[in-house]
Amino acid sequence: MRESKLFSVLPEYICTPDGMAVDRHGNLVLSCPNYAEDEKSGVVVRLDKDGNVTKWFDVPVHPETGVARNMGIAFDEDWNIYLCDNQGWSERPELLFKGRVIKVKVTDEGEILETTVVADNMEHPNGIRVKDGYMYVTQSYLHPVKREDGKLVSCVYRFALDDHDIHVTNTLEDKNIFATFVTQNPACQYGADGIVFGPDGALYVGNFGDGAVYRITFNADGSLAENKIFAQDAAQLQSTDGMIFDDAGNLYIADFSANAIAKVTPDGKVERIAQSPDCTGVDGGLDQPGEPIVWDGRIIASCFDLVTGPDKVNLKHEMPATLVQIDL
Repeated sequence: MRESKLFSVLPEYICTPDGMAVDRHGNLVLSCPNYAEDEKSGVVVRLDKDGNVTKWFDVPVHPETGVARNMGIAFDEDWNIYLCDNQGWSERPELLFKGRVIKVKVTDEGEILETTVVADNMEHPNGIRVKDGYMYVTQSYLHPVKREDGKLVSCVYRFALDDHDIHVTNTLEDKNIFATFVTQNPACQYGADGIVFGPDGALYVGNFGDGAVYRITFNADGSLAENKIFAQDAAQLQSTDGMIFDDAGNLYIADFSANAIAKVTPDGKVERIAQSPDCTGVDGGLDQPGEPIVWDGRIIASCFDLVTGPDKVNLKHEMPATLVQIDL
């Protein structure tokens, strides 16, 4: 097992860190939905290689809820930012189906020039990646879709980068659905979560509750060719949250439930490479990792540190929030 170490203690205005990306200057960019404290809204911050944090901007709030709850984050080639505003993550009835994908044009100084709602009425938008003129977004729940066996359906949506004001239907008939998934594990009915493109051009998606990684390939016209399980090993990988590839084609996955990071080799072999007991994160432990990123020769993981339950190592939320690092 590799040892995780503290990378950054985050400022008090961050209580729940999540998705990450790298900006045009090589800074680490962190999306923070701040679910743990209702009065805190979502922010995006930047970190240098020493872990120093600078607030970049406050995310534009939902006009009805008055807050932002930004999880997944991605840049396009023009460095516009796309964010999954997962308003309904807490499952509070008044917040259901208020999720959005938004596009934000922002200066290096944090001045927001334009905000575009790409899609709204979403139940649970989570992860996002951008490639070849499209964005691919995981929606971890499709509760309105009822199966006879009662199992959860989730999906990946595909939107064009210039799309706007799309009203998602949360049905299988929605023309923007690119791929669907069924979560088999009755003890954890939580679906599509982590998402990343591989060096082979395929799209990899984690089915959280099953601890499974799916590999999606494309036809020449961009349509879906095949969607099948690429890697799954319950002994080494319990849950699949955020994920990232390194230059050698290895896939690193945040095992949210197990306080662990797993590595999947190009041939699909799964190995748990780091794990922590319940911890504070300040000690350098993996405190419910939500997403890893390969950056500056190391793995940086955000510590979500909020969800508890019989299948979770995490026992409670604690401040301050942290990021930890693991050597590649």
